[in-house]
This record gives sequence, structure tokens and C-alpha cells, in this order.
Amino acid sequence: MKNSNELEKAAIKDIAEFMAVAARTAPKTRGIDNIEVIAIDDEATKKKLMDKMKEIAKRENRPGFERDANSIERSLVIVAIGVKTNPAGLNCGICGYPTCEDMTKNNGTCSYNPIDLGIAIGSAACTTSSFHADSRVMYSIGRACLDLGFFSKTVKQALGIPLSATGKNPFFDRK
Repeated sequence: MKNSNELEKAAIKDIAEFMAVAARTAPKTRGIDNIEVIAIDDEATKKKLMDKMKEIAKRENRPGFERDANSIERSLVIVAIGVKTNPAGLNCGICGYPTCEDMTKNNGTCSYNPIDLGIAIGSAACTTSSFHADSRVMYSIGRACLDLGFFSKTVKQALGIPLSATGKNPFFDRK
């Protein structure tokens, strides 16, 4: 027999897996899959993430990073989604450079990449909603994951979504 806490923990892990599928299968602007998904589901890695977020808060005077670090302490799983830098090859100029070659030389970011990240995050967030899990999209998680090297070297942008199953969503009503 399982109690409510055991059932909720198992369900949250399943939801994280469904979120990964949703992010992977989300529409892509050019039909090219540049998405990477990770799930932080162990306490040691979560502590590393929280410590990095608090470090960024102090170093860069960003109190929101510490606030977010404290709120994810109660998360059961954290899903982070990143997007690889991959020029479109269209020379469209949307990124602010006349050609993709100029953008690459100047370490720019192809405008299609963050669009793909947004679509993937939206699909993953929709999944949490469908299963009624507590969640919130946090840029601070993505930044800390990038700083920690949790993604491949070509991932330059990321966002995170912590998950929990509580009577009151711990990621809202933050101070």
C-alpha cells in the first residue's frame, strides 16, 4: 500500500517524463530539433542548483535568484529545457546581423532558437497544467543550469520548471 506522499512523488516523476516528450515534440520554427531536456530528480543535484542560484544572487545582486532557490527546495523534480545555438542559414536579419555568418562571428543568437525554446517551454508547462501539478517557469533555474554545465556546450539559453504536488503551489506568492 502507498500513501498520498508516495503516490504524489511517483506522479510528479511521470509528469516530468511527459514534459520531456511535450518539449521534444513541440513544433519547431524550421523543423530542426535544437532542444535539450534534463530532469533534476535527486537531492544532491538540486542542492548544487540551489547553491548556484544563491551564488548568482549574491554576486550579481539579483535577490530573485535566492527567492527562487528557496522556493524550489520543496520541488520534487525540476525540468530544465535548453536550446542549442544553431543559425537558421536564412540570412533573414531578424537577429540584427545582415547574415548568419556575421551573427556567428559576433557570438550572436539566431532569433529562431529562443522561439523554439518558448514553444517547448509552453508545451511542457501545458503538460503540468493538464496533470494539475504545481509549477512555474523560472529563468533563474535555466541560468544556473547553464552556469553549472548541465547542458551541452552548444546550449546558450535555458529555462526551468520546478514541480511539486502540494495543497498550495510553493512557487507563487513569493516574497
